[in-house]
Amino acid sequence: MANSLYISSNEARSGKSLVSLALTDLLLKRVQRVGFFKPIIDRKEGQQKDSHIKLVLEYFNLSIPYEKTFGLYWDQVNEYISQGLKGKVFELILEKYKNLEDDCDFILCEGTNFKSSNTSFEAELNIEIAQNLSTPVLIVGNAKDKYERSITSLIKNSFQGFKSQGVNVLGSIINRVPEENKEFLKKTIRKKFRDSFVINALIPEDPLLISPTMREVTQYLKAEVLYGKEKLSHQAYRYSIAAMHLSNYLERLTDHCLVITPGDRDDIIMGVLMAHRSKNFPAIAGIILSSGVRPSKTVLSLLDGLPYSLPILSTEYNTFETASLLDDLHSQFLPEEPDKIYFALKKFEEYVDTELLSKKIVQIKSDALSPKMFEYICTQKAKKRRSHIVLPEGSDSRVLKATHHLLERNIVEITLLGDIEQIKSEASKLGLNLSRANLVDPTLSDNFEKYTTVLYNLRKHKGLTMDGAKDLMSDVSYYGTMMVHLDDADGMVSGAVHTTQHTIRPALQFIKTRPDVKAVSSVFFMCLSDRVLVYGDCAINPNPDSELLAEIAIASAETAESFGIEAKVAMLSYSSGSSGKGEDVEKVKKATEIVKEKKPDLKIEGPIQYDAAVDPEVGQKKIPGSKVAGQATVLIFPDLNTGNNTYKAVQRETGAVAIGPLLQGLNKPVNDLSRGCTVPDIVNTVIMTAIQAQELH
Repeated sequence: MANSLYISSNEARSGKSLVSLALTDLLLKRVQRVGFFKPIIDRKEGQQKDSHIKLVLEYFNLSIPYEKTFGLYWDQVNEYISQGLKGKVFELILEKYKNLEDDCDFILCEGTNFKSSNTSFEAELNIEIAQNLSTPVLIVGNAKDKYERSITSLIKNSFQGFKSQGVNVLGSIINRVPEENKEFLKKTIRKKFRDSFVINALIPEDPLLISPTMREVTQYLKAEVLYGKEKLSHQAYRYSIAAMHLSNYLERLTDHCLVITPGDRDDIIMGVLMAHRSKNFPAIAGIILSSGVRPSKTVLSLLDGLPYSLPILSTEYNTFETASLLDDLHSQFLPEEPDKIYFALKKFEEYVDTELLSKKIVQIKSDALSPKMFEYICTQKAKKRRSHIVLPEGSDSRVLKATHHLLERNIVEITLLGDIEQIKSEASKLGLNLSRANLVDPTLSDNFEKYTTVLYNLRKHKGLTMDGAKDLMSDVSYYGTMMVHLDDADGMVSGAVHTTQHTIRPALQFIKTRPDVKAVSSVFFMCLSDRVLVYGDCAINPNPDSELLAEIAIASAETAESFGIEAKVAMLSYSSGSSGKGEDVEKVKKATEIVKEKKPDLKIEGPIQYDAAVDPEVGQKKIPGSKVAGQATVLIFPDLNTGNNTYKAVQRETGAVAIGPLLQGLNKPVNDLSRGCTVPDIVNTVIMTAIQAQELH
């Protein structure tokens, strides 16, 4: 029988979505098979799926059929109850729950949304559902615009309702708590409930969590995006109608406000755009042009020629209608906004004792290594010794968001390189706190002359002049790499903006490879739904010979072990064992022999086909008795063409998360990002780099 937890509230918009997402994230770090279940959902028009169920399944890549994730529709519940068949409701919900239970180690249940006018009926219904499912409960509330007495009363009523029916209540999580009331409210709840609650958590109100994105505004108003499609993740903290003269209106602009103005107000449009770009005015979220009116042809022509960093929308609603509609827009988490979700998860970790909570709700232990477990293990390892990582692309919004998360969680120390004023301005626009980051403009730094001299001395035998060294050291990649070389930083992560060659070239020039290493190679950590595999080399060496292939295998095994993965190495080929012949097979066979000679204790098999390496049944058929076949964790590809295509195919077709490439063989860690990387990609690569630095120390 699966363990479970029921998330319940007594009011609408309590913040259950945040808690559900965060608990799913927490559970996936502890158990292998996590299920998500809503006992009752609304029936959507056109057979649309429940948006929150869809979000959880997609964001966490849960392999559960949608039909298994809910019990009944509200219209079915109301029909049964009107016929005096309330017991049938619980019977059918329990049947659906049990159907899901067979596939899960833990099921997270989310109660109803309290959209109806009869809240007492819904409260009673949630109590009876939790009772029938035999699951403990976590109460969720919302402190926005409430007195302490009404908040504690809400929790008390919920607590007593569940306890009266024999349901175990673990505690409460209250969202949107004013910072000034947080400590007092926490003490009040602790005093009132004494030892009854395991968890008493208060999450402060944060505009990054509650403010809608421009994408949500676009969808809600069914608006047309005229400009700035790539910036729809901007969040609107407030709405502002521009109806007065421009000079008077500009004084009323605030950070992240959404400006609403008729489409023929060319003066407002141009003035607001200029204010947004000015360091003397706040950064805004976007502009909505109302009444279906477009700017004049001259202004549109001017706008077409501007480099856009601001969304401009057009809606058919008039100005008043637009503002009224937006007042009713309540922000949600969307799959298209992973950065917002990621921030929410880290906010939850900051204010909730997740270690205590997980100990109370998770009893099943799993030997499998899920992606979330792997991420958790790596994060905890990185925290043990906080490394100093330099990020050369300091003004990139993704890098700044990643820095915010990393510093907030005390995982690493960070230096950001670039124009300091530009970095601060971009961080301010994004609402990020970088007060603990070290900001450095290479050409203005105290170390510039020293670094230049070191580079000149290292490369003058290659014809580098002092002027050439100054030019190179003005480049953030060279400056960041020199920081690592001279131990002013433990590692570097770059590539969100720059090419792989631009990132790696300085490292090859003066950090260089370890004495026992022939060439730099790379691995990807492929996070599948039930395990983490190490793929090498999928990014650096096009056609390695047997000696280099053996070196890649040994380095990849060492990398795997350093991240807590037992190395079982498969040397991949198009044949298994002695079944095939040919030059490519012989290369792999010779490489395997070299590894066995150099590392006799390493578990290795080769040549071996991919299916025989990862599928236990196929592996034992093709190579009976092998300690690697069917259970390989480190897969070494014979060439770059095979490796690169395979990792991308697996990533796309299975939804696996690919972390990397992680470089191996350098004297000090320098790692490359994809230019299409996300904030979690950057965070993960920084964490991996920090662990590499620990290993070298």
